[in-house]
Amino acid sequence: MLLDIQNLKIEARTDDGWTPILHGVDLQVAKGEVVGLIGESGAGKSTLGLASMGYAAPGLRFAGGKVVFDGTDLLALPDSRRNAFRGCRIAYVAQSAAASFNPAWRLIGQFCEGPKIHHTAKRAEAEAFARQLYAQMHLPDPDHFGLRFPHQVSGGQLQRAMVAMAMACRPDLIVFDEPTTALDVTTQIGVLAAIRQAVENFGTAAIYITHDLAVVAQMADRIKIMRHGREVEEAPTRQIMQAPREDYSRSLWAVRDFQRPERALPQSSHAAIRIADVTAGYGSALVLKDVEFSLPKGATVAVVGESGSGKSTTARVITGLLPPIKGRVELNGQTLPPRFSDRSREQLRQVQMIYQMADTALNPRQTVRQILSRPLSFYTDLTGRARDERLAQLLDQIELDPKRFLDRLPGELSGGQKQRIGIARALAANPEVIICDEVTSALDQLVSEGILRLLSRLQDEQGLTYMFITHDISTVRAIADEVVVMRQGEVMDRGGKAEVLDPPRHPYTVELLASVPQPDPDWLTRRIAEGVA
Repeated sequence: MLLDIQNLKIEARTDDGWTPILHGVDLQVAKGEVVGLIGESGAGKSTLGLASMGYAAPGLRFAGGKVVFDGTDLLALPDSRRNAFRGCRIAYVAQSAAASFNPAWRLIGQFCEGPKIHHTAKRAEAEAFARQLYAQMHLPDPDHFGLRFPHQVSGGQLQRAMVAMAMACRPDLIVFDEPTTALDVTTQIGVLAAIRQAVENFGTAAIYITHDLAVVAQMADRIKIMRHGREVEEAPTRQIMQAPREDYSRSLWAVRDFQRPERALPQSSHAAIRIADVTAGYGSALVLKDVEFSLPKGATVAVVGESGSGKSTTARVITGLLPPIKGRVELNGQTLPPRFSDRSREQLRQVQMIYQMADTALNPRQTVRQILSRPLSFYTDLTGRARDERLAQLLDQIELDPKRFLDRLPGELSGGQKQRIGIARALAANPEVIICDEVTSALDQLVSEGILRLLSRLQDEQGLTYMFITHDISTVRAIADEVVVMRQGEVMDRGGKAEVLDPPRHPYTVELLASVPQPDPDWLTRRIAEGVA
């Protein structure tokens, strides 16, 4: 057995002392085996994955058990010897490639850093191995790809480069921590195929952490389901996908069944937002080309497409952060000034944003009270008791207890709770239109479902109009009234959800739907055989 974690206990420091977060968990990984860890936020998946390297994050401590790697208990070693395993025999691939690379270093230099530190290869040998891996992972121009800086490659390419970097010292075990969560479906399939190929070619064992059942079905030989720091059940992938034993496991399978009921949209002479013949870009690089579509009042319009299709750039044009080269944006039939600095406070109030990464969107030094008070101060004249009542009302609307949460910092909240605070901040302005930019992509399925249900309820209660930017087709099916499909800055298709998706009428929409992982362990194998991945 390559990795044998026995009765592992980990505790977190709290105001009341130390609180258990892993309660005597076991995990075994054989040489060349891939084990999937799945469960909702707070299950302890990432904590267990990091523990396989003998590492506990700041604020955590090992409170019992063993982490035996290739016959050596990592927890019994001094730090210097334990560090010798990390990055060399055990590697880690994080969720965010953009946050993992040094933006000031070329990719090839960062690849070679591990072999240099661990004395596993000379510079020329490491560079040759990097080029070999770049070619195996189907990165463009592999002989020169490493000369680029991180910002000069796409998200999917950077994620593959991070997998290559993890392989630099030819490790025995790699921990993959949600490596495709933030990627669109067409990019994700390429990264999954690259990961599988790398693991198979080098006989590397892996722990694959994810909240996506369909993804883990493609990657893992065996799956362990966790909840609240405990094992729920563990079994071979096919067995657990076909007949999960525990009720909690079956509840994970059922989340994708959430569908917003069909409804009649309010009739109005004007769309809430109309994007009319918009062309926009950055410098000389055009990103949007003659884009045109509308957001009907009270509707949810999902804007889908792969990375670089122009979804978020369209949102920047709507909010005035990126003035278009030509075309215009209308709000309730009135043309908005191109720049947000030229818009009135009332125009700014009516269009708000909810961002993908609540971790970076919320000021970590401000309490929830301070975060929500800022838009109230800017858009309203509420003071004193009236403001306090509005703050309590906002938290009630997002289903959080004001007494428990108003004076907490973002670091004291879960991922789903932070996203709810992002929603409350947008609601504080009492807007008509909310742009939701990948608001569920970094969340597990159970938390995502709660956010979708919350957004649906708020829309019904307040008549909100949503532009929902997403790469998750299951989310589109769950919440959208209309769909806009974008590719390379152009609108490929648009219309009602059923009209666009059932069945898909545009070839690119067909490609998007075919790239959505299915809960069938053979799906990725078939796609690779078809030459798609």
